[in-house]
Amino acid sequence: MRVSHTIQIRAPLDRVWAVTLDVERWPDWTPTVTSVERLDGGPVQVGSRVRMKQPLQPPSEWVVTRCDAGKAFAWETRRPGLRMIGTHEMRTAPTGTTNILHVDAHGPLAVLLWPLLLLAMRRALRDENVGLARYCEQ
Repeated sequence: MRVSHTIQIRAPLDRVWAVTLDVERWPDWTPTVTSVERLDGGPVQVGSRVRMKQPLQPPSEWVVTRCDAGKAFAWETRRPGLRMIGTHEMRTAPTGTTNILHVDAHGPLAVLLWPLLLLAMRRALRDENVGLARYCEQ
């Protein structure tokens, strides 16, 4: 099950990419993340791990599963009965950057809780994209 949100950001792709990969600073620009702690060093790449705290949720560990420089990265987290994959895609656009966020939910809890997850994830992706746009455009 997937939910997505797309926004146009009036900033160059390299700026949007750099801000997106600076995951420890996400709490500075999005209300959907309370804290992020890198669990390893170096650049964000496949295998990189973070501990993220989001409002009304326990902390969770996210592992990067895809990282295509300047194009996309994806990471996933697991809880009993639920696997979530967050994907961040971006493309150069005439006015800056098109940023596309996806969340895919898998597992028995995803099926059971889908109506609630859908509403919460739609709002979270919108809020994250709006915060990213504001931050990158300043």
